[in-house]
Amino acid sequence: MNRTLKTYNETADVIVVGGGTAGVIAAIQAAREGAKTVLVEMTGKLGGTMTTGLVSAPAYFYSRTRQIIKGIGWELILKSKKLDNIPLPDFLTPNPTRPSYHVPVSPHIYALVAEDTCLKSGVAIHYHEIAVDIEDREQEWILTTAGKNVKRIIRAREIIDCTGDADIVGMLGLERLKGEKRQPGTLIFKIGGYDVEALDKELIEKEYQKALTEGKIQKGDYCFKDEPFIGFLNSGGFNQQHLINADSSSATDQSDADIKAHQSLLRLFNFIKQLPGCEQATLDLMADSAAMRETWRIVGEETVTYGDYMSGRKFDDAIAYTLYFIDVHHEDGILHEFLSSDRIPTIPLGALIPKGGSRILAAGRCISSDQAAFSALRVESSCMAMGQAAGAAAALAVKMKVPSRDVPLAKIRAVLKKHDAIVPWIDDLTVQCSIPRAGRDFKKHHAISDEILAVK
Repeated sequence: MNRTLKTYNETADVIVVGGGTAGVIAAIQAAREGAKTVLVEMTGKLGGTMTTGLVSAPAYFYSRTRQIIKGIGWELILKSKKLDNIPLPDFLTPNPTRPSYHVPVSPHIYALVAEDTCLKSGVAIHYHEIAVDIEDREQEWILTTAGKNVKRIIRAREIIDCTGDADIVGMLGLERLKGEKRQPGTLIFKIGGYDVEALDKELIEKEYQKALTEGKIQKGDYCFKDEPFIGFLNSGGFNQQHLINADSSSATDQSDADIKAHQSLLRLFNFIKQLPGCEQATLDLMADSAAMRETWRIVGEETVTYGDYMSGRKFDDAIAYTLYFIDVHHEDGILHEFLSSDRIPTIPLGALIPKGGSRILAAGRCISSDQAAFSALRVESSCMAMGQAAGAAAALAVKMKVPSRDVPLAKIRAVLKKHDAIVPWIDDLTVQCSIPRAGRDFKKHHAISDEILAVK
């Protein structure tokens, strides 16, 4: 018998599982709308990919001409920017290479701001715990979490799955999808200590090709198959590593990905320090864990397709705008496709409702979508908008004593607007598209095979 194990019993209105990009916003929104809210997070800080993963430059809050995502996520960004003294981009000066601008923030400051805002909103935070069991009993969820020497039993009416891997949806036996070949993961790091302009580019490329042939550098260590290694050095390797088919669906999967990432980084660092002019190279930054672009997606009451996204479809049940480009990372590099500048896609509420589920929502990196649309929807500002919509729906469900899937859409939109979100059909930023619902076939359109993108 484990005599050090402590069991806690707790009641709430809403449980948010996962304190990452979407989960933080969902919890704050639910609490501010009057719901007693518990947030369960497996690490020791909030923010997920933005903090633990060091992908700390969310995009896009603006289109080329106007702001499209605001609300609680934007509030946290502004609080963080005020503390780190870094000005916002000039959003209305067009970016020559992208639809808009990322907004860099300090991951450390953002983690502190997110936690402080949760606490001031009345959210109870439980760090270092994971969900291990869930039971639906007479209109009440009973969620069991576990951590070091702790077992916690939480009862609540509504639950929001913000785990990124749709863990709660999977535990309930609701349908999920995972690509047989997923977008690679990446360990964020930064290597410095050399002057790129002083390096012999031809010699470096010769040494790089030799290292590849000899196996000292392996496929994915540098994500671009056909680009010279000086590009890696110019960026310090930041976001330039690919962990092929990496996963985070279990502790074993994440552990395997982290070990693979560390070994890759060590190979790269040893190789770089042997290059002429790089002998004093330094490892200046390394994330706590490898970040995943893609694992499980829910099968929702609505599914966003590539055709929907590229046409800028304005869903009848849209609860947020979204903007990014198709951004498919694969074994040999990255495939980009940009939207027409007059199109701003939307996120439907139905894509956050697991098909066949009741009193459960899912937000963030598990949205119901096909694999191509997902490559654009997964970005952080969009996940924040999803989280706020889920938090609003869950809080209203408790207040109205109905399942979240039955909350009138007009009420959800009204709550979002009250909390400073930009809401489709209230804030009309888009023109109705004329492209048919089915849209185009992504693989056919790009003449790519299942070797690059395969959907299970």
